[in-house]
This record gives sequence, structure tokens and C-alpha cells, in this order.
Amino acid sequence: MSTPAGTPDPRLAESPFLAACRGEEPSHTPVWYMRQAGRSLPEYLRVREGVAMLDACMDADLVTEITLQPVRRYGVDAAIFFSDIVLPLKAVGVDLDIKPGVGPVVAEPVRTLADVAAIPDLEPAHVEFVTAAVGQLTAELGGTPLIGFAGAPFTVASYLVEGGPSKDHARTKAMMFGAPEVWDALMRKIGGIAAAYLEVQVAAGASAVQLFDSWAGALSPADYREHVQPHSARVLASVAGREGGGVPRIHFGVGTSELLTDMGEAGADVVGVDWRTPLDVGISRVGDRAVQGNLDPTLVFAPTEVMLARAAEVVEAGRAARGHVFNLGHGVLPATDPAALERLTEFVQSRPR
Repeated sequence: MSTPAGTPDPRLAESPFLAACRGEEPSHTPVWYMRQAGRSLPEYLRVREGVAMLDACMDADLVTEITLQPVRRYGVDAAIFFSDIVLPLKAVGVDLDIKPGVGPVVAEPVRTLADVAAIPDLEPAHVEFVTAAVGQLTAELGGTPLIGFAGAPFTVASYLVEGGPSKDHARTKAMMFGAPEVWDALMRKIGGIAAAYLEVQVAAGASAVQLFDSWAGALSPADYREHVQPHSARVLASVAGREGGGVPRIHFGVGTSELLTDMGEAGADVVGVDWRTPLDVGISRVGDRAVQGNLDPTLVFAPTEVMLARAAEVVEAGRAARGHVFNLGHGVLPATDPAALERLTEFVQSRPR
């Protein structure tokens, strides 16, 4: 018997992933991988052949297929919605593209308050393909949770201000320090778009959300608290008070060892820890919250016994946390052998609690 549209599948109540996120006792340590929906899978490369990234993200049927692929292959404990953090900007009309080998490139970088004002707010009608894809996915996934996601204000702002990827974020920080009124307006604008985007995904049936602040590690703790944390907190709060108690919220960034406490205090239920920070150290910094992570993504290229030994260390360290979701310390690398992830998934899920 099928579950009516918009009604959570009753099997989700048994989800190890959701249990770990909520600090409950899961049946096994749950596993999923950032960037599992694509990158290294041959079936992904086949369906993406000749299709631009953002075009793929705006095709509900293709999004559904790509999101399901790693669930079918690996048997992971959660699916991550296939999209990109700049997709909401594209949907509201910002002139940008994702260039292969480069990343997001913005035609007209943001410099002034007028530039910020020219960015429309996101309405559900802008992303009807997202609503359609989430509906299709939740029907297919059944008891496997779907994670919705958005880019955090700082990371998305850095693309808009720099005009593309940046190693030093010099223009971004120049605006943050030298034009605080423009910075605040931009962060509020992006935060509103991110919140609306998450709300669309949750309303359509996503069981959890992740806020990606990929470049927040470029900031000092003091600058993060003053210029970034309040904006991320508003985004995370937007999905906290929904009917039914909200959904688990994961907050992740790269190189954020010194920011983990502040990122948790922004409103996360789960704090992602990248591979640079020992998981026990991360646990000590996030307070009474679950953690996610944090095997070095390059360890999947090591001999299997080395990979699994290191994975066992991560699982063991995770026992000290309120809850632990096993993941890599960042995304799956494009050259990853899917068979290695198959072995890794089976190993972690079979470890005794």
C-alpha cells in the first residue's frame, strides 16, 4: 500500500540515520557520503553525458535518477538531493554557470547595494522542479531518508562577490570589513533564498537538511561569529519550528576545526567534522550534539585493509558523541572506485553497536 503524497513513510521511524541525528540509539552506525549522487559512478556519467550541470539539476526526472543511484548501489542510510549550492541563484535569474574544471562563474559580480537589490527573492514557483523531484524521490525511497540541502550565506556570497572560486576570498573579506552595509544586505538576501529553498525541500518531503558552508574555514572565529553566524542561524532556524517539530539540521564546512563550537551554536543538530580534525576533538567542541564524518576521502584509494582499519577508528571515536553519522570528511573524489565505497559501507554498517 502506497503512502499518500506529502505523508512521511512510516518506515522512516526506524531510520538509523534519523535516530543518530536525534541522539537516539540506531540499529547500526548510519552511513552516507557527501557527493555520493554522482562524481564517480559510471551510471551517473552515462546519464550526465552531454548534459550541463545546471540543466541536470533542473530536470526533475534526472535529479530523481541521479539521487537514487548511490542508494541502489551502496545501500547507504540516506540519500542526498542532487543539486548544486548555486542552483537557487540560477533559478531566480542570476546570470551564472558552472564551468567544468572551474566551478560556478558569475557574469556580473556583486559590488553595491543596488547589485544586491537586483537579486530576486526565491519563491516556490522558481523551483517547481525541486518540489516535483522531492515528491518522486520520497515515493521511491520509502524508509530511506532524503537529505535536502542549501549553500550557506558566506559560501554563496563568496561566489557572487568574487565572480567565481577563490583561494583567498580577498574581495569577499574586503566587502565584509570595508562595506558592512553591503555585506549585511547580501548575507540577508542569500540567507532568505537559502531558507526558502530548504523550506521547499522540507515541505515536499525531505527528512533532514544540510547547510554547506564550504569556505567558512577561511574565517577566524571572531569574524565568523560577527559577520556570518547570525545569517546561518536564521537559515537553520527556518526549518526548526515547522509543524511536527522540524527536521534534523546538519551544518558542515571545510577547514572549520576552530569554528565547530560556533557552527553548532548556529542551530545545528549535527555538526560535520572534516578529516583534518580528529573526530574525538570535534566531539569535544560541538557540545551536546551529534557529529558527522570524518574519514579522509583519499583513504578509499588505499589498500582495503588500511581503509577499513581507519574507518573502524572513526566508528569507535564516534561512540563518544551524542550521535554519529559516518561520512567522509568531505565529498567523494571523482576518481573513487565505487567498489571501495561498497566495501566501506558494508563494513561500517556491520560493525556492532
